[in-house]
Amino acid sequence: MTTSVDHSPKSSDVRQASLPLWQNDGVAHDDDLDRALDAVGARLRALRRQRNVTLADLSGVTGISVSTLSRLESGDRRPTLELLLPLAKAHGVTLDELVDAPTTGDPRIHLRPVTRHGMTMLPLTRHAGGIQAYKLVIPGSSGPTEPQLQTHEGYDWLYVLNGRLRLVLGEHDLVLAPGEAAEFDTRTGHWFAAAGPEPVELLSLLGPQGERAHLRARPKQR
Repeated sequence: MTTSVDHSPKSSDVRQASLPLWQNDGVAHDDDLDRALDAVGARLRALRRQRNVTLADLSGVTGISVSTLSRLESGDRRPTLELLLPLAKAHGVTLDELVDAPTTGDPRIHLRPVTRHGMTMLPLTRHAGGIQAYKLVIPGSSGPTEPQLQTHEGYDWLYVLNGRLRLVLGEHDLVLAPGEAAEFDTRTGHWFAAAGPEPVELLSLLGPQGERAHLRARPKQR
């Protein structure tokens, strides 16, 4: 049994980023709400102008004074629930739409993609701990790059959706095609990138030691 090796792999200048360092990037933090509230003023102004409504007209509908409405739109007044509820009703939008806040209690995933070193990662889970799921999009190669193997705690399961993925795992140098998967202990030196000029899309399930998937890609036989 021998290892399938791509003798002329090419990858971009992308440096493999360690997934555990990304786990907090796609999850809403406490300051996300502050940023959302800070952006409410501009959104209120845009909604009012789209409807061709004056501050005086809006004041008559909501019962909020013109001066308060003006300060809300300029950002000089921090929005409160008591102010946002009648404004959302007047503009015909939900409160969530008005503040553009992350949804809660919704089974659908509303997480933001994160780009690091040219690689785009979309978290598919938002709970802390346990196995974390990601969709990764790695751009195609633009020149030869020497693999830089990394190690960290955890266990990874990769499944290729589109394109071809070059995976260097310890002494093995593999090329995975769509529909193929690999599973490995991340304490083993590893590195992966697009195996050619086309981008590659894959799913990654990353978990702590002992939490594993049950599908394994083995080196191809010649």
